[in-house]
Amino acid sequence: MALPYRSFGFQVLAGMVAGLALGLVARQIGAGPDGDLNWLATALKTVGSIFVSLLKAIVPPLVFAAIVASIANLRALDNAARLAGQTLLWFAITALIAVAIGIAIGVIVQPGVGMSSAALAAKQPDSVGGWLDFLKGLVPGNSLALSGNTKIAESGAATTTISFNILQLLVISIAVGIATLKVGERAEPFLAFVRSLLAVVRAILGWVIRLTPIGSAALIGTAIATYGWSALAQLGTFTASIYLGLALVLLVVYPLLLIANGLRPGAFFAKAWPAIQLGFVSRSSVGTLPVTEAVTERLGVDRGYAAFAIPLASTTKMDGCASIYPALAAIFVAGFYGISLHAIDYALIVFVSVLGSAATAGLTGATVMLTLTLSTLGLPLEGAGLLLAIDPILDMGRTAVNVAGQVLVGVIVARREGILDESAYYGAASAEASPLPAE
Repeated sequence: MALPYRSFGFQVLAGMVAGLALGLVARQIGAGPDGDLNWLATALKTVGSIFVSLLKAIVPPLVFAAIVASIANLRALDNAARLAGQTLLWFAITALIAVAIGIAIGVIVQPGVGMSSAALAAKQPDSVGGWLDFLKGLVPGNSLALSGNTKIAESGAATTTISFNILQLLVISIAVGIATLKVGERAEPFLAFVRSLLAVVRAILGWVIRLTPIGSAALIGTAIATYGWSALAQLGTFTASIYLGLALVLLVVYPLLLIANGLRPGAFFAKAWPAIQLGFVSRSSVGTLPVTEAVTERLGVDRGYAAFAIPLASTTKMDGCASIYPALAAIFVAGFYGISLHAIDYALIVFVSVLGSAATAGLTGATVMLTLTLSTLGLPLEGAGLLLAIDPILDMGRTAVNVAGQVLVGVIVARREGILDESAYYGAASAEASPLPAE
């Protein structure tokens, strides 16, 4: 019998508890001698930043290799076009249900109404999404999808950072993947390299994921040390509304969809839990991709289909970040500023949520998706700044639901298309099973 402390899930849970305790201790210590973070809060922030940076560093090669390889894998499927169509259809169906729940909760609860503008400091968010920017952002400016961002400090000093534009990288990867299908056998040497790259990247990501218990302690500790309970108290109704919507989708909608397709939810959650848990801690659907794909295969989904559906879902399928959150956030901002929303506004929220989810691109945070929604409705973009303080806390729950939805769609489509191994789906989940994909 395996000892509990050897379980990855137990280690992550222990890390979260330790992070909560360390965060409370750091907050009790107070500010440093210069009014900055104290030594414990600085240590937590540094370790958490390193963990997130490691995840971000591995994302570009992972997205490129996973998407190209997944599209190439379609050649091995007899009904590839139908599977792709069904996958996209279920992406839309689940997103539609999620955004409807978000709107319903927002209309009933009316978060933001009656809040004092002095309670929170509003500021313009650093990243803003608009439909024109979104459409222009789809077109890569260079073959590596690199983009620069310059910030001007109060002192006048300019800092320029170079990063990968994941949305553009997704477009490049899809184009390359389709080109490999068109080229045929002549693309085999290139595909062999891509598959080797994917295997190497997955192995490196596996090492990073093993640091999750430490990373989770640092990230949760930083959130508690930085914000404490005051930010949650000021935005308590909004926070509770978000987590109520996430809980309804995860614990009610998803089980009902499984039951409607002849599957028992218990088996699903028992095997999908490692990916859901890692998504909660890492706040990155792309960073969770290998684990998500591994648990999907353990649920009996055909490996060839899982290799296509999960990489695509990890970059575009966001029920938490792109459906529930922007719907409730838009209603919150409207209520805060005393702006009335009408039927056409709610229809626009649905439109943005179902069709604009690629704007989140599988990375931590959903500011771009939120500002895209606000700009579409003509709401003040400063409203997004009201929510930035508690975004890390909300993003944990959002990403967990994102990941669960990504696995769910793969399972449902496989079941409906007759490529789900039900003996594997209902097989016992080993307590010793690692959430990491096989190397």
